[in-house]
Amino acid sequence: MTSGTTFITRKAVTLTGMFVVLQLYFSSLLAAADIVAPDVMLKQTSDEVIAVIKQKREQLEQDPSIVYDLVHEYILPHLDEVTIAKLALGKNWREASREQKIEFINEFRNLLVRTYGKSLSEFSDQEINYFPVKLEQGEDKVVVKSEVLQPGGPSIPVSYRMRIKDDAWKVYDLSIDGVSLVTSYRGTFDQEVRKGGIEGLLKYLKDKNTKKVDS
Repeated sequence: MTSGTTFITRKAVTLTGMFVVLQLYFSSLLAAADIVAPDVMLKQTSDEVIAVIKQKREQLEQDPSIVYDLVHEYILPHLDEVTIAKLALGKNWREASREQKIEFINEFRNLLVRTYGKSLSEFSDQEINYFPVKLEQGEDKVVVKSEVLQPGGPSIPVSYRMRIKDDAWKVYDLSIDGVSLVTSYRGTFDQEVRKGGIEGLLKYLKDKNTKKVDS
């Protein structure tokens, strides 16, 4: 092979590589364009949940556990469960074994289902107003602000910390009236770990998750 042929071959390989990179780049831009905006996603989800709650109000009153199905179907898919669990466990995450981490994520998910379920079961005539978000190009984390409007009462500010994961916006923390869900749980979990280690915390979560829906 002559030096001229070698040069042409190398140039062709370089151009091919650049073409592949450009394809991947534009594919990522198209994928990002298809991702539903975080504030839009939250509003669509809450509208769906509220509509179902109103439709099934009588059933929920007869069997409160139905609300768990709503949480599983409408809310859990939009949560970054692993990140929430890591943040809630805090420094204790490093002390847990792989098996304990998996068990903690599962038990914490069940606790979140119960927490959201109780909130949904108490939802009646409130309305939720989501404030629009302006995203910068390439931004993969954002805070979406909203307010819960209560008839005859003050509005309650709720903020959602979100990030892109698996080509969708996921919630990894939320603050109600300035109080972070993750921070609140972290304080409780720290106390349980100090008392009985990671295993003690897991037992605490299992006990919480076996109580009745209205506990």
